[in-house]
Amino acid sequence: MLEQFKVHIKTLNRERMIRVYLPKGYEQSDRRFPVLYMHDGQNLFNDEDANFGVSWGIPDFLDESDIQVIVVGIDSNQEGMKRLDEYSPWKSEVFSDWGVLGGEGEKYTEFIVKELKPLIDSSYRTIPEETSMAGSSMGGFISTYAACVYPHIFKRIASVSSAYWFNQNELENLIKNSDLTSIERFYMDIGTNEVTESITPERYVESSKKVHAILQEKLKDLRFDIVDGAIHNEEAWRTRVQGIFLFLFK
Repeated sequence: MLEQFKVHIKTLNRERMIRVYLPKGYEQSDRRFPVLYMHDGQNLFNDEDANFGVSWGIPDFLDESDIQVIVVGIDSNQEGMKRLDEYSPWKSEVFSDWGVLGGEGEKYTEFIVKELKPLIDSSYRTIPEETSMAGSSMGGFISTYAACVYPHIFKRIASVSSAYWFNQNELENLIKNSDLTSIERFYMDIGTNEVTESITPERYVESSKKVHAILQEKLKDLRFDIVDGAIHNEEAWRTRVQGIFLFLFK
């Protein structure tokens, strides 16, 4: 079952659509469930809502699975380059033709922790201490950031096809200086044929390898997949949904 509603993001003074997947049997029981927060919510559940006509198809997997989790999808900002602004806490000039991007990620993450999570926990039967986060590309970037800043809240992370190159040095330094002992599981992957503008497949892979090397020294349960031939889109991420959810929640 899928519900949706709009919220006002106080930290950024913007409105945003929230989509909530409720596991099968939710209405027929009084059970409480863990919660997974995901970015780019419009691309997660239904093809007709997805930006490019193909979604992750998360209900297709979860409805047939014995994994029971509430998935909260937060739509991305569709205005200009605001998605990139919200998904990194640091400014970046990695795309020189696009100007300075990023810088709003701290406020965006604070919105999830201080505004959205309390709303979800009060509106649905959640297990507040069992909270996870996942995202792809810049959504993976901000998920990794959130794990470092709020490791006591987001204890299981999936960082898919992450755009770590957006602020590589800043993120690496943050990870090195963060206490991640409360992180229970961390999934990350990268395809060998991912491209974004001037960012080559080689840079994508090398970028993730560098982050993995640092995380490997700090985490007990870390999985890193290099997916041969995989490109950078929802159709590719859809094929990895099963592996991601099984790793995080089984």
